[in-house]
Amino acid sequence: MKITDRIGGDRPVFSVEFMPPKDEAGEAELWKAIRRLEPLDPAFASVTYGAGGSSRDRTVRTTGRIASETTLVAMAHLTAVSHSVAELRHVIAEYAAAGIRNILAVRGDPPGDPLGEWVAHPEGLTYADELVTLARRLGDFCVGVAAFPYGHPRSPDEDSDLERLIAKVRAGADFAITQLFLEPEGFLRLRDRLSAAGCEVPMLPGIMPLTTMRTLRRGPELSGAPLPPGLAERLERYAEDPVSFRAAGMDLTTELCERLLAEGVGGLHFYTFNRSTATSELVSRLDLGARRGAAVA
Repeated sequence: MKITDRIGGDRPVFSVEFMPPKDEAGEAELWKAIRRLEPLDPAFASVTYGAGGSSRDRTVRTTGRIASETTLVAMAHLTAVSHSVAELRHVIAEYAAAGIRNILAVRGDPPGDPLGEWVAHPEGLTYADELVTLARRLGDFCVGVAAFPYGHPRSPDEDSDLERLIAKVRAGADFAITQLFLEPEGFLRLRDRLSAAGCEVPMLPGIMPLTTMRTLRRGPELSGAPLPPGLAERLERYAEDPVSFRAAGMDLTTELCERLLAEGVGGLHFYTFNRSTATSELVSRLDLGARRGAAVA
């Protein structure tokens, strides 16, 4: 099944993102999270590459297992960083052989420093729209792309960043998922500007549950999204109280999601960090889970 068959309906949906495990303990933790979230019927589950395009084989293997061993619709990430076109063709062929028909095509972050200078592989691609075109030529894939409510950290300005997003849509992208953010205005503004440009594709907001002080600090640093002063003030008072911080952070995350849904957003994409508890709690609070009411252990 393609992701476009699962999003854009009358009822809001949610999706989840996992990372490939680094070892056997991490794999056990990942699959525990997958099995706990599966009964809630997310629209799809994605699996990232590691930093700099690393862990490619684990990404392919994990995504293939989700596609073959669960009821979830699987989406694999594909990045241009450190890959030649020949290698990218091989990865796409592996996905097709594993029965995966959904790909998130992103340029990717430089190895070692996500915010460092991006250098294309000498036999590779330079922009994500080229990656979209390649995937389209090689099979009947549903292709998603990344969007940045406050502009990519390497974009000179928001107008230039919007042009890159429009180029990806016009190359054949079916939907977009945004980088994480902590307040709704940037996302809503980008959604309206994309629509005004004639690009009527679904755009899912990337949501990071605020459960620890580290997530509060690290998320904006990597995404380029601002840290809203009022939000920081509400949470930093609990810096030495993890339990209270999590409670307040989950309330703030819920408020963000409720505002987005009230503005007509059709789906929320949760960054799980290979855990299930926070995502399950948000799904319950927002009434996004399966109507069959399966319990989560």
